[in-house]
Amino acid sequence: MKTFKILLSTALMAVATVSMAQDFSDPKYAKWGDTPEAREKNMIASNYLKEEYKMKDYNRAAYYLQQILNNCPAATMSAYQYGANIYKKKIDQADTDEQKKVFIDSLLWIYDLRLQHFGSHPKRGAAYILDRKAREVLTYMPENRQAVRDAFKAAIEAGQENSDPETVVAYFSNLCDDYKNDMVSPDEIIAEYDRLSPLFGTGEENAEFKQQFDAAFGLSGAASCENLEKLYRGRLAANPDDENLLAQAVSLMSRANCESDYYFEVAEKYYAIKPSSENAMFLAQAFQNKGDYERAVKYLNEALATEKDPAEMEKLQVRIALVELVSNHITGAFAAARKAVELNAENGLAYFVMAQCHAISAGQCGGFEGQAAYWAAYDTMSKAVKYLEGQDEGYLEQAKQSLSAYSYRFPTKEECFMRDMAAGSSYKVQCGTAAGVITTVRPR
Repeated sequence: MKTFKILLSTALMAVATVSMAQDFSDPKYAKWGDTPEAREKNMIASNYLKEEYKMKDYNRAAYYLQQILNNCPAATMSAYQYGANIYKKKIDQADTDEQKKVFIDSLLWIYDLRLQHFGSHPKRGAAYILDRKAREVLTYMPENRQAVRDAFKAAIEAGQENSDPETVVAYFSNLCDDYKNDMVSPDEIIAEYDRLSPLFGTGEENAEFKQQFDAAFGLSGAASCENLEKLYRGRLAANPDDENLLAQAVSLMSRANCESDYYFEVAEKYYAIKPSSENAMFLAQAFQNKGDYERAVKYLNEALATEKDPAEMEKLQVRIALVELVSNHITGAFAAARKAVELNAENGLAYFVMAQCHAISAGQCGGFEGQAAYWAAYDTMSKAVKYLEGQDEGYLEQAKQSLSAYSYRFPTKEECFMRDMAAGSSYKVQCGTAAGVITTVRPR
C-alpha cells in the first residue's frame, strides 16, 4: 500500500507539473477561478478528488470536493457526481445516527448546489437533478413523509410531460401509502391521480408503469364512490356545465364502478354536453351493468347512428341484440341480430341470438306450428356453432347444448304422419320470428 501511495503521489506531481506548463490566463479556464493561480490550484484539486475517490479514501476526497465547490462550483459537473457517491459511501460507513444524518444533509446539499449551477443543463438539468434527489430522500429519509412527497413533487413539476414514469409511480405510490396512514386527504389523491395520469401517454412503452399507477390508486381506497361523490357534488354544484370537470368525474366514478343515481345523472349530463359514439357506448355499458336495458339500448342506438365503419356497426348490432335478448325484447333482438348478419354472414354470435329468438317465439306459438319452428331454431343455431368456433368460445358450449334442447322439441313422427309430412321434405314456418323461413321436416 505504501508503495502504491508513493506511485500515486508521483503521478499527481506529474499532473501538477504538466498543469504548470499551461497558460491559465486563457479565458477557457475562467470557470476554474478568478486568477491563473486559483485556476491551477482548483484543477489540481479536481484531479486529487478523482484519485482519492478511486483509492476509496472518502475523507480526503471530500476535502478536495469541498475546495472545488467553495472556489469554483460551476467548473465541472463531474464534481457533483463524485460528491454524491462520496457521501453515499460515508453514509454507509457512518458510526452513529447523528453522523449519518450529517452525511445525508451533505448529500442533499450536493444536489441543491448542482441544481443552482447546472439546473439549465440540456440533458441533465433540473428535472434530472431533482429526480435523483427525490430518490435519495426516499432511500435515506423514508420516515420523513413530507420531505419524500415534496421531493418527488418538485421532480415531477420540473420534468412536466417528460417526467420519468418510474418517478411518477414512486411518488404516487408513496402518496397513497400516506393516505392509508391518514397523512393526506382523499381529495389530494384524486386530484393527483387526475393530474398525473396524462404523463404516461397512450402508447405501450409506459403501459406497465401505468398499470402500477392505476393499481396504487385502486388499492388506496381513496377512490371510493362515497369519496368521489362527496368531492364532485360540491365542485359540480359550483360549475355545473364545466365539461372538463364532468369528464373527470365520469371517468373516476366509472373506474370505481359507481352505480348511484348521482353517477348516472352526471354521466348523462356529460353526454348531453359532449355527445359522441364513445360516450354513448360508455353510458350503454353503465346502464347495462345497472340492469336498465331500455336506456342501455337507447345509447347503443345513438352510438350506432353516428358510426360509419361497417365492422363497428356489426359489433353494435350484436350488442344491441344481446341486450334486447336479455331484456326479453325478442323482436328487437332478432332485428338487430339479422342486421349484423347482413353486415357479416359469418357472425356466430348474431346467429346465436337469432336462434334463441326463434326458440323463444316458438314456445309462445304453441301447438304443431310452435314445435315446427324449432326446426328453424336448430338450423340457425347450427350456423352459430359453426362460426363461433374461434370467434367466441364463451357462447360455443351453450350453443351446442341448445341444439340438443331444440331437437327434443321437434314434432313427433306421429304428428308429422297425421299431417302427411315426410322426413326430409320442406316446411315453411308459420309463426314467431322464424315465420316464412323454409326448413326441413325432422321428426323426433
